[in-house]
Amino acid sequence: MIQGLRTVIYPVTDLQEATGWYRQVLEKAPYFDQPFYVGFEVGGFELGLIPDGIPGAAGATAYWGTQDAAAELARLEALGATVDSPLADVGDGIRVATVRDPYGNLFGIIENPHFDHSKVG
Repeated sequence: MIQGLRTVIYPVTDLQEATGWYRQVLEKAPYFDQPFYVGFEVGGFELGLIPDGIPGAAGATAYWGTQDAAAELARLEALGATVDSPLADVGDGIRVATVRDPYGNLFGIIENPHFDHSKVG
């Protein structure tokens, strides 16, 4: 079951530079800052930066929350979606996957046991 928007991830060519820029934009430091991912909490949602993408080529990827990513991935496939990136544990119990809907759009799912639902208005 899809619970709501959780994360939008932007690909960047220079993670350090982009982190500095988003610090200024959001007027806060990231809560998670690693060479492979930087995450900012923004009003109960997450803005993420990844260093291994070409900005603008595919745009940002929105990740929709679920309590069971494996079950949700199977459900999406049964509904006609095709797996774009398989389910992966990205660390600390967080699991993500992306599919293409029947129209070619990228749709991400995320199971994040650390997400604080109380911050979402």
